[in-house]
Amino acid sequence: MSAPLTNPAVAKQTKEIQRIFHLQKQNQYNVGNTSASQRKAKLKKLLQVVMNYRPQIKEALFQDYRKHPSEVDLTEVYPVTSEIKHAKSSIRSWVNGHSVSTPLALMGSSSRVKYEPKGVVLIISPWNFPINLTLGPLVSAVAAGNVVMIKPSEMTPNASAIMKKMLAEVFDEKEVAVLEGGVETSSELLKLPFNHIFFTGAPSIGKIVMRAAAEHLTSVTLELGGKSPTIVDETANVDTAARRIAWGKYINNGQVCIAPDYLFVHESKKEAFLTAFKKYMAKFYSEDASQESSYSRIVNTRHYHRVKSYIDDALAKGAKLEAGGTFDEKQDYIAPTLMTNVPKDSKLMTEEIFGPVLPLFGFTNIDTVLDEINSREKPLALYIYSSRRKNIDHIIGNTRAGGTCINQNAVHFFNTNLPFGGSNNSGIGKAHGYEGFKAFSNDRGILKQHIPNALELLMPPYNDFKQKLIDLTIKWF
Repeated sequence: MSAPLTNPAVAKQTKEIQRIFHLQKQNQYNVGNTSASQRKAKLKKLLQVVMNYRPQIKEALFQDYRKHPSEVDLTEVYPVTSEIKHAKSSIRSWVNGHSVSTPLALMGSSSRVKYEPKGVVLIISPWNFPINLTLGPLVSAVAAGNVVMIKPSEMTPNASAIMKKMLAEVFDEKEVAVLEGGVETSSELLKLPFNHIFFTGAPSIGKIVMRAAAEHLTSVTLELGGKSPTIVDETANVDTAARRIAWGKYINNGQVCIAPDYLFVHESKKEAFLTAFKKYMAKFYSEDASQESSYSRIVNTRHYHRVKSYIDDALAKGAKLEAGGTFDEKQDYIAPTLMTNVPKDSKLMTEEIFGPVLPLFGFTNIDTVLDEINSREKPLALYIYSSRRKNIDHIIGNTRAGGTCINQNAVHFFNTNLPFGGSNNSGIGKAHGYEGFKAFSNDRGILKQHIPNALELLMPPYNDFKQKLIDLTIKWF
């Protein structure tokens, strides 16, 4: 039987991936031994390139899914520039590591932690914020002294192309390389023995990445997603909550891993909230969002049909349409949509929506809400709107989530001093700022002996006197 034919294009790309990986592996110690000043200079150059390419970045995102230029600045450019500035101002203290105390039993020695780069790392980034969620982790990887291979999403090809061009102006391919392509490219990359993989995407794909990483015992950071719940209690400011939730839900057409995914509103506030929410839907995106340039589109037709099928399924099962629910397949358009009476077994409630649809439920007993939330996987984010400290503490103490905002949603992502990431199904590991630097670093413990210590008296051969010293050490030190 003849051997199966190999796709020439795939074979060529496999060879190219292996070539770059080999180059980076050879170069990793050169990059790893760079000083804080040298890494800072690279970040400074990266910042300048990002600023220079702002017009092209905006054009690329408009071409990919009609994202408004101002929204590109807010959600793609600003998170990257703030991450770079934070890393630049902190990198010296991060790279220097820190001293730690030494137990009395080890007197005569000193101890410190050195943060060393993990080595050759892979960043696999998603399509929903392609610039932000590629260059943000890259900043952390560069600050930590790694060499990096990047696989951006094939669903936003214009963004991928502009990033490849930008990064080539800052880095040689033996330090940072962008590999464009589809699933085949990701599959070939995941066969390689990287020292760390940083993946952002769906939990289902995160499991595939983790299985591949396990073959080489590669460490991972998985930034995943899930269904992030939002609670508006009886003490909340309804108008403020409605305005902020409407913004957090429909920005980027709802294609946000930390968007409010489903909403609980206290029955005493429900009608007022519905009125206020619809007001802000119209204020942000007009009565016909298809004509509003501030409203972007679903990334492609496949995802358009996915989200539409969730709405159709819920309506077929008895859900009520409060607002929106209009479609245009030609432009992958789904109007900002609000629904009530959504059945718990509908796809809107069993799948991460990742689109401009918000199911709303009334409640009277907060513990019933918490039971519902805790019956599901741990969310990437949980949002609380309340003016009562007791209620807030009760919700936080009786739920688990990657992160939480109180009287706000999604903006915790923008604080580089906060760790960002999920828990279990919503993610493994943290990113941003110091936590991002640590994700791409090995914290190497180093002990230096200066003078002989008491432990040397306890070396073999053992006797009764040494045993008494051992007993004293265990008891007192």
